[in-house]
Amino acid sequence: MAGIDSLAERLSTYLGQDQVDLVRRAYFYAEQAHDGQRRRSGEAYVTHPLAVAGILADMHMDHQSLMAAMLHDVIEDTGIAKEALIAQFGETVAELVDGVSKLTQMNFETKAEAQAENFQKMAMAMARDIRVILVKLADRLHNMRTLEVLSGEKRRRIAKETLEIYAPIANRLGMHSMRVEFEDLGFKAMHPMRSERIRAAVRRARGNRKEIVNKIEESLVHCLEREGLDGEVIGREKHLYSIYQKMRGKHKAFNEIMDVYAFRIVVDKVDTCYRVLGAVHSLYKPLPGRFKDYIAIPKANGYQSLHTTLFGMHGVPIEIQIRTREMEEMANNGIAAHWLYKSNGEEAPKGTHARARQWVKGVLELQQRAGNSLEFIESVKIDLFPDEVYVFTPKGSIMELPKGSTAVDFAYAVHTDVGNSCIACRINRRLAPLSQALESGSTVEIVTAPGARPNPAWLNFVVTGKARTHIRHALKLQRRSESISLGERLLNKALQGFESGLDKISAERIAQVLAEYNMDVLEDLLEDIGLGNRMAYVIARRLLASDGEQAPNVEGPLAIRGTEGLVLNYAKCCTPIPGDPIVGHLSAGKGMVVHLETCRNIAEIRHNPDKCISLSWSKDVTGEFNVELRVELEHQRGLIALLASSVNAADGNIEKISMDERDGRISVVQLVVSVHDRVHLARVIRKLRTLAGVERITRVKA
Repeated sequence: MAGIDSLAERLSTYLGQDQVDLVRRAYFYAEQAHDGQRRRSGEAYVTHPLAVAGILADMHMDHQSLMAAMLHDVIEDTGIAKEALIAQFGETVAELVDGVSKLTQMNFETKAEAQAENFQKMAMAMARDIRVILVKLADRLHNMRTLEVLSGEKRRRIAKETLEIYAPIANRLGMHSMRVEFEDLGFKAMHPMRSERIRAAVRRARGNRKEIVNKIEESLVHCLEREGLDGEVIGREKHLYSIYQKMRGKHKAFNEIMDVYAFRIVVDKVDTCYRVLGAVHSLYKPLPGRFKDYIAIPKANGYQSLHTTLFGMHGVPIEIQIRTREMEEMANNGIAAHWLYKSNGEEAPKGTHARARQWVKGVLELQQRAGNSLEFIESVKIDLFPDEVYVFTPKGSIMELPKGSTAVDFAYAVHTDVGNSCIACRINRRLAPLSQALESGSTVEIVTAPGARPNPAWLNFVVTGKARTHIRHALKLQRRSESISLGERLLNKALQGFESGLDKISAERIAQVLAEYNMDVLEDLLEDIGLGNRMAYVIARRLLASDGEQAPNVEGPLAIRGTEGLVLNYAKCCTPIPGDPIVGHLSAGKGMVVHLETCRNIAEIRHNPDKCISLSWSKDVTGEFNVELRVELEHQRGLIALLASSVNAADGNIEKISMDERDGRISVVQLVVSVHDRVHLARVIRKLRTLAGVERITRVKA
């Protein structure tokens, strides 16, 4: 009883008496429901929901969130139905409890898939009511505080999940205090020895630094008094996990990290922040390039503050954050700091709340586009660690992007269609490569073209989840259409061996075969064939099962046009070109890889009809094909220029060139030349033979 009474007393400082009574009612309901249940520590189970509600009370959350905290394990652990909760406490509270319960039904062993699936559920629940995630975070925080009773393996698993998912979510919602506690508790559970050592080192360092800290603090207080500014100066402690991460990630020694003295100055209103900044800059010299104004341009999670680094006494660096009391409250409790549900939804959400909503909306969009849950969680993890750059659109709007973002990330942030049709960019009115990392303050303009398509190479440099997901999605669609068209040609080729064709097979028979393979439409089957996941002639035999089981005697090879796109690859080992005798190796997921008939890499599977298919070049084959030549010639000045002009004279193009000396007289040059076909290659070789001193030219195959 003492527990609920002291909580009710705390709640009465900011909630009305009738709301406090509702929270009490929820407590007694939970106490009855969990009667007889115990926690691992041996305490009555109801102590856990009470503690979770206590955490939310510290953040001054509304009464519905507190009721949901009291009841969050009732549906899952006691068999009471959601309907019963609706009857007792109303729709809103029951929905919150249901949302939290769904998040708790996780049986992660170490399965990344399970964790990812669960995170998707979280995204859905958050979209309906963002308070679900706040109750869940408080639930996780109490579990982290009481981890000692669990076995080592389970403790580490929960800690890892907390560091990877829950701490970043708290950060994304601007809840600094909770994030710091998650990180320090998670660090202690994951690496108890390291945590203890850093803690002891911090304790020692704090003793040695006391005198300097006091002196700096005094000088800052005097400075504010002298200028007639009202502000509170607080020394800031670095938390253990951030020290550990800096030591690991930035390879800094412990002393380097502790040599920075950090203070926070909290004032009453925004214009005082800027006046305090002027005062401290006149007290100590500021370090150039280290000033950041997060008041004018808040961080993605709504954090606001002025940051500056000063050159203090004896050259010690002093980091200072200047903010108002409201910003301090916002920085510590984020989205929970000013609970907007009091406005009954009439007022539009602002500040952190609006940003959190925006982020959740973005997460949902990612989920709809992602191919599977692992791809989704990879995208979200990128977006959970926002170290931002701020850039401007040509019209002067500000866009927030993660650090390292490129123009392609910017294009997708503006709109998916802009990203998909992007072909170039101007940064500060100058043309720049799409892969260039953007810097804060740049103005970015995207050049688009109708009919342009995303380039697979973009995946190597984009950093936002949104860009990565949309590029993959567009490439899948593009690849799908190309795979379907290749699959159709392969299947028709195989059916010709039976003197049949797709158009001659009845719709009923096609439907039967699709059912055998658990597929809905013929396009799925054709795509599988085009991607090399299924053999065309096996499918042909299934379609014509009544015609006997003999293998089709495919008449003549399949013709290659060179325009098949992503699903047709030319082997790098033997670089085939039109005119060469070729075979196709069907490789699962990659589609067809074209090799020379004599290529050593496919010698073993060359005559296996499951793996290889005869190919020929179509009469109207188009495109440029790379081929490697080895030229041995006498060493002479301007050798590379001579070779280049000879290849150009034969309408060839040098893609790559390298040279080494065989002995003092002879040089060996490796050339990669792009040509149209064998006739064109012969023309290039003839031109090279006319050079003085050429002893030998050979084409490199495998």
